[in-house]
Amino acid sequence: MPAPVYEIDGWENDASVVADLHAKGRKVICYMVAGSYEPFRPDAGSFPPEVLGRPLDGFEDERWLDIRRIDLLRPIIEARFRQCKEKGFDAIEADNVDGFENRTGFPLTPADQLRYNRFLADLAHGMDISIALKNDTAQVRKLVRKFDMAVVEQCFEFDECEAYSPFIRAKKAVFIAEYRRRPKRFCADARDLRMSAIFKRLDLDAFRLTCPRR
Repeated sequence: MPAPVYEIDGWENDASVVADLHAKGRKVICYMVAGSYEPFRPDAGSFPPEVLGRPLDGFEDERWLDIRRIDLLRPIIEARFRQCKEKGFDAIEADNVDGFENRTGFPLTPADQLRYNRFLADLAHGMDISIALKNDTAQVRKLVRKFDMAVVEQCFEFDECEAYSPFIRAKKAVFIAEYRRRPKRFCADARDLRMSAIFKRLDLDAFRLTCPRR
């Protein structure tokens, strides 16, 4: 069954891909990292050394960002978001926006993360494009008004999905990707929570398993 919503990489897909999906009646979310540094992206040279922190667990070539330095990060993130907007995407998923819960190399606080995440939401809305909250489970209640939807990984595996219920109560979508639990172990719960959940491989190829309709 064709998916009604696609999330694809904002760097690796051009406007024609987005337009083709729109022509098929699909909504398209732009995947764009906002809380960490990836050396393989075209704008990697734009990041000043002082904002680069410790490597991400499991991704040793990537580095956490000092999100306190919005003054330095703003032009970089703004250019990334504008790219999503100009390619015609409907929304942005800003990834790695939970640095305060990780060993980043910086003394980040929950307040630092709230300030940065609200900055991201305001930046996207200023461009008239929607934005999804990614994974920042601990601060959902404080951010639900700023974000238009949520994209969550492995919340059934870690028993965190109910924390995103404020989005559902606000009539905003929650999209869940599980990588280890098979659909038969989460579909019923996803339906009860009124959230959309799929199973994906960790390499994020085209393969997916969806929950059957009732």
